[in-house]
Amino acid sequence: MLKWRDVLELARRGNLPPPRTVRKTEAEWRAALSPLAYEVTRRHGTERAFSSELCSKFEPGRYRCACCETLLFDASSKFESGTGWPSFSQPIEKDVIAYRVDESYGMARVETVCNVCEAHLGHVFPDGPEPSGLRYCMNAVALEKLAD
Repeated sequence: MLKWRDVLELARRGNLPPPRTVRKTEAEWRAALSPLAYEVTRRHGTERAFSSELCSKFEPGRYRCACCETLLFDASSKFESGTGWPSFSQPIEKDVIAYRVDESYGMARVETVCNVCEAHLGHVFPDGPEPSGLRYCMNAVALEKLAD
């Protein structure tokens, strides 16, 4: 189980090798994604808080990257954070998410990206539920929900 110190170590010193890689040109990403999904995942944007029904859905299933279909989260790790974005306490595997120090907007945060295709997913914070204490605050448009 990843903890905050593990996330910081990965963000500062280097991420785990990805299970595979997917690379496309910007034109290919634009053609494959909706305008909002492209803006969020490829240009590091953020969707409006509370703009997706994914925030309030808690049925069993798994979530995959909207860009490359890599499994990222299981619904068993999803929780209501009240932030307006889907929140998870742990990725499905340690190597599917990469971490980057993000010092934009005058603050220090840890950005989360798909370790397979480098899609921007959101950020991770140390204020989630135990036992991990992590809150993966994800853009819903960067995820696709799979039924269990």
